[in-house]
Amino acid sequence: MKFGGTSVGSSDRIKEVASLITGRGQNIVVLSAMSGTTNTLVEISDYLRKRNINGAKQILNSLEKKYSATIAMLFSEVDYRMEADEEIRAIFSHIRALCHDNFSDVDEKEILAQGEMMSTTLMYLYLHERGIDAAFIPALDYMKIDADGEADTEYIREKLRNLLDESPAATLYITQGYICRNHLGEVDNLRRGGSDLTATLVGAAIEAQEIEIWTDIDGMHNNDPRYVEGTTPVSELHFDEAAELAYFGAKILHPACVLPAKVGNIPVRLLNTMAPHLPGTLIYNTDRSGCIKAVAAKDDIIAIRIKSSRMLLASNFMHRVFEIFDNYRKPIDMIATSEVGVSVTVDSPLKLEHIVDELKEIGTVTVDTDMVIVCVVGDLEWHNVGFEAVALKALAGIPVRMISYGGSNRNISFLIKKEDKIAALNALSATLFPSH
Repeated sequence: MKFGGTSVGSSDRIKEVASLITGRGQNIVVLSAMSGTTNTLVEISDYLRKRNINGAKQILNSLEKKYSATIAMLFSEVDYRMEADEEIRAIFSHIRALCHDNFSDVDEKEILAQGEMMSTTLMYLYLHERGIDAAFIPALDYMKIDADGEADTEYIREKLRNLLDESPAATLYITQGYICRNHLGEVDNLRRGGSDLTATLVGAAIEAQEIEIWTDIDGMHNNDPRYVEGTTPVSELHFDEAAELAYFGAKILHPACVLPAKVGNIPVRLLNTMAPHLPGTLIYNTDRSGCIKAVAAKDDIIAIRIKSSRMLLASNFMHRVFEIFDNYRKPIDMIATSEVGVSVTVDSPLKLEHIVDELKEIGTVTVDTDMVIVCVVGDLEWHNVGFEAVALKALAGIPVRMISYGGSNRNISFLIKKEDKIAALNALSATLFPSH
């Protein structure tokens, strides 16, 4: 069971989560840092990089006051309140020890790990105050990534099972999301949203019956509720559909977290801590064929068109194009080709100038920025006649720069201008989900 930062964002929320996780048998509970904490730790690190140690410590003092107030409201028994104060003070002392002139990347990752250390410490002590037999399983003792930044699944499985065996009678096991050790043994992290990945890696390692991801929204919606009214949660998704939606903008789920659960064939359920009675979204390896499930949008897309210098594509033209992107380790989202050129999209300007310079050696290059990929996800097998036509009809009034269809049986993607995004999302909802 994984709970995000908003779910444990205050003393009241921690109490609510404690109620949700008790009385449900033996479970592992993965916690993010309390909401706002990681952002504050990033800000502290930024001050330290600028060698403003006093500025960093002032922000740190404010954060410590917030935690002192949380502890005062969370614990009713003096002994547990004192123990929590002592534990949290020790963590803040550790952060202060890292506030020095020679601040490094290693120090920053150590600081960023402390948010999860604090949230799990508070939950562990609060459960004990309530008389619940909980065990503390430090993520840094089992969660490891290799030199390529990928999870070392064999190591995780072996170390985690050994840790669980040390407390076989515990009802709940409390651990941290997001944080890990790298191949050098240093404290590292699974990047933003990495708590979802922690949960699915843990679930796969213990062959869990189900993985629950608890957030502040009632499942994955059929469109973005920030821009479209009347969206509804999708009751069921195939893992591949969930992965497409997560990659193309559905923020509720980290894209990388889908694979461990899919490979382990472990269902993932997305649930809402604010409304725990709602069914949420179930993600598993079963297909509900013949329907379109949802729409998502990915912002800040850059489109690059490379037109061959010759009238027709030379045999090595395509090879050279993709070789250039590969040399810069630059992933591509969408691809469209014609007899004289190719268009691709990327989601970051990093190294783009160098890539464009090299592309100009083999053709004419045009770059469009501030673009958006709108992705329609569902059972889009080409045998399902008319599905792509319905999506195209919905966008009849929207200028479309690129279309990608056929590379996956799960989606059809449209590249549009940023200013057309809201109109496109609403047009697709009105056409694809008229009853909503």
